[in-house]
Amino acid sequence: MKRRSFEELDLIDDFLMNCVATDPLVGEACFKKMLSVLLEREIGKVSVVCQRVIMGADTNLRGIRMDVEVNESVEADGKKTIANVYDIEPHTRNDLSFPRHNRFYQAKIDSKHLKSGEKDFSKLPNLYVITITNFDIFKEDHMVYTFHNSCVEVPGLEYPDGLSFVYFNTKGTKGGSQAIKNMLNYIQESRPESVLDEATKEIAGYVERVKADPALKEGSMTLGYYFDREREEGKKEDRIEAILELLEDIGCIPDDMRVRLEAIDDLDELKRLHKIAAKAGSIAEFEAAMVKAPISV
Repeated sequence: MKRRSFEELDLIDDFLMNCVATDPLVGEACFKKMLSVLLEREIGKVSVVCQRVIMGADTNLRGIRMDVEVNESVEADGKKTIANVYDIEPHTRNDLSFPRHNRFYQAKIDSKHLKSGEKDFSKLPNLYVITITNFDIFKEDHMVYTFHNSCVEVPGLEYPDGLSFVYFNTKGTKGGSQAIKNMLNYIQESRPESVLDEATKEIAGYVERVKADPALKEGSMTLGYYFDREREEGKKEDRIEAILELLEDIGCIPDDMRVRLEAIDDLDELKRLHKIAAKAGSIAEFEAAMVKAPISV
């Protein structure tokens, strides 16, 4: 990966998106405006958390790291509650099984929004898992893909679980409004020439303020570390894909195999498993070798 300066980053780069999210002066206003345009509705009072980590229930179970979490609150009878949770995940590499990845994220996010012993599940806030990519996951050339649960037997019968999966494709041309197209274009290329309306002008002002702050380059997660992490994650995904391709030749791969491989952060261990996959005569034989793999969350 070619290294770019901080000023050259775009909002679709999670490093810059996280820098904007953590800015105490512009973070909330920026994501409130962005969500109002992308979801085409008014967004109320919000709070923003970035890089939230939700650990697995056990040391052997995988946790998640949310890029940007936006909580929208409502107030009634003097009491403030979270009505909507927005998990915003930018991705620039098409190396995940996104529907299953987001299904896993949704489950982990929901698990932290009800207190132990709570029996009233109506208190669970609505959840929007929002994925923003610069490639088309579903190959239909749409800017927006929105998924809700519904009834198979009764078309049009909604399943009111409060869950939405929304995918934004910055390069899509179909569907969506001009305002959404303009916002996605700015997220993809955060440059002055991408400012095409009042909403993108407002977002650009927030982004330029963050880019002009030299203190952000001195944080615990430096720009150099960001690129090093991206490169290492790229190597990891390449090795996982190579293992899965070999396993496809010897049997039916279990649904959770990718998740189990992604829980392994040791590249040398993945290299060992790649060699075993090349020689294994069955999926069971390979799974037996995985028992030795160090698991991390």
